Amino acid sequence: MKTMIDLDDEMLARAARELGTRTKRDTVNAALAYVAERAERVADILAAEHRFGSPDLADPEVMAGARR
Repeated sequence: MKTMIDLDDEMLARAARELGTRTKRDTVNAALAYVAERAERVADILAAEHRFGSPDLADPEVMAGARR
């Protein structure tokens, strides 16, 4: 679908550098995909088995010997 919108040229250039895109169309589409998939990435991080480091952090016996 074609849509005419005004874009902030500086923000577009910054997004293109960050996303590694070359055209306005690719940059806008990549940015839209990045935002649309954000919730999935957050859910994956929160569901990860060792999201907060080593499983030892949850082991009271291991942590009892940790230096404070």
